[in-house]
Amino acid sequence: MIAIVDLIDPAVRLCMLAAALFFFVGLLTGAWKYFAIAASPAATAPAYVDIAHRASLLYSFAALLIAQLVRLSAWSSTVNLLAAAAPLLFFALAIGGYLVHGLLNDTDNQFRRPQRVASVTLPHSALHGFMWLLMAAEIGGVAVLIAGLLKSLRWF
Repeated sequence: MIAIVDLIDPAVRLCMLAAALFFFVGLLTGAWKYFAIAASPAATAPAYVDIAHRASLLYSFAALLIAQLVRLSAWSSTVNLLAAAAPLLFFALAIGGYLVHGLLNDTDNQFRRPQRVASVTLPHSALHGFMWLLMAAEIGGVAVLIAGLLKSLRWF
């Protein structure tokens, strides 16, 4: 007997798992945000708790959109998996960075110089290099999937 999950493309499964995890992190950080606001005399949460909360929720829905692009893509399962995994990885890394800054409450702007994580000063090129890789992976991966969609629709 074949399980329904065996019929789902691996890239779609990855996207759905990422969407579920990002959404769950969004819910957890929403609770964290509330408790921080409730405990704060100024009724505020650390900036990066708020950012992690919002980003997690937004990335969960972005992962669902990527799953749909994969489903409609004309490319092979391997190409779709790589194209979907690239932005999902960087979504997860971005959320992880926001969570670290939220836990440490060490900044309200990770780009402010000097760029630090806790007491560690990062080289200026580290965050900017990460951002260039993030843009290439996210934009590139989604562009590949959009091209696969356009091919499926016979628009090129």
